[in-house]
Amino acid sequence: MNAHVIHAQPMQQRSLVSGLALAVGIALVALWLGHLLPLVGGPVIGIVLGIIVGNLASPGERFRPGIAFAGKYVLQWSIIALGFGLSLSQVARTGLQSLSVTVVTMTVAFLSAWLLGRWLGVHDKLKILIGVGTAICGGSAIAAITPIIRPEDHDTAFAISTIFLFNLVAVLLFPLLGHLMHLSDLGFGLWAGTAINDTSSVVAAGYSYSKTAGDFATIVKLTRATLIVPVCLVLAFVVAAREKRKAAKDGSAGNFSLAKIFPWFILWFLAASAVRTASLIPLAIQPSIHFAAEFLIIVALTAIGLSANLRRMAASGVRSILLGLGVWVAVAVSSLLVQRMIGQL
Repeated sequence: MNAHVIHAQPMQQRSLVSGLALAVGIALVALWLGHLLPLVGGPVIGIVLGIIVGNLASPGERFRPGIAFAGKYVLQWSIIALGFGLSLSQVARTGLQSLSVTVVTMTVAFLSAWLLGRWLGVHDKLKILIGVGTAICGGSAIAAITPIIRPEDHDTAFAISTIFLFNLVAVLLFPLLGHLMHLSDLGFGLWAGTAINDTSSVVAAGYSYSKTAGDFATIVKLTRATLIVPVCLVLAFVVAAREKRKAAKDGSAGNFSLAKIFPWFILWFLAASAVRTASLIPLAIQPSIHFAAEFLIIVALTAIGLSANLRRMAASGVRSILLGLGVWVAVAVSSLLVQRMIGQL
C-alpha cells in the first residue's frame, strides 16, 4: 500500500508538469502574437489557441491535472499580480469624477444581462460572466469571478470571446461616433472608459481620438477595475448563502464551510494594491511585475481554452452573442445619457 502511494505521487507530479508545460508553451506563442496584434491581445489569442488545440488534438488524461491547475490556481495568481500594478490612491483621486457614470453603467449592465438573458433563455452563470465582463473590465473581471461561481470552462471561454468581439467593434466604431457627435476629449474619454471593456481596447480607442481623451479614458478604466473587488465579495457571499441553504436541505449543513468558498485571492489582491499604493515597489521592477501578471493570465486563459468544449459552446452560441450585444449597447447608451444629464458632454 505504501509503495503504491509512493509510486503514485511522482506520477501525479509528472501529470501536473505535463499539463502546465502544454499551457505555458501555447501561452508563449500567444504572448508573442499578442505583441504583434495588440488590438487582439495575448489573453484572447491564448484562449483561442487553447480551444483549437484542445478540440483538434484533444490532450490525453495525463495533461488534465496540470491544465486544471493552471485554470484555477494560476488564474488566481494572475489576479494578485495585477494588484501590484494598480495604485488605489491614484485611481480614487482621479476616478471620483467618473464614479457616478461608472456606477450607472455597471447597474445597467447587470440589469440588462439579467433581463435580456432571462428573455433569451441564457443560463445564470453565463449571464453573470457576460454581465460582469461588460460592466467592469472584460476578460480580467471574468477571470476574477470564475473561481467564485465555478462555471463550465466552455462558458468562460465563450464569455471572453463574446466580450472580445464587441471590444474590437468598439475600437473601430467609437472614435468615428465620437467625432460625429462632436464629443469633447473628456466626454469621449469618459464614454470609452465606461463603455469599452478591455484595457487595451480602451487605450486604443481613447488615444485614437486624442491624447487627452486617452489619458482620461485610462484613468476611468482603472476606476472600473477596482470595483471588481466589491463585486467579487458580493458574489462570494451570494454563492455561500446558496451553498448553505443547499447543505441544510441535503442534511449536510455540518460540512458547509464559508472558508472554502470565500475568494481569499481577492484579499491578496488588495494587499498587493496596498503595497503598490504605498510606493513600496521600486519603479525599476514594476514593468517586470506587469509582464508577469500579463503572462500568468495568458497561461490561465489558455488552460481554460484547452478545457473548453466547442460543441457545448456552439449549442449556446447565437443567444449568448445577442446577450453580449444587448448588454454592450445598453452600457454605451446609458453612459452617454448620464453624461448628458449631468452636463459633462
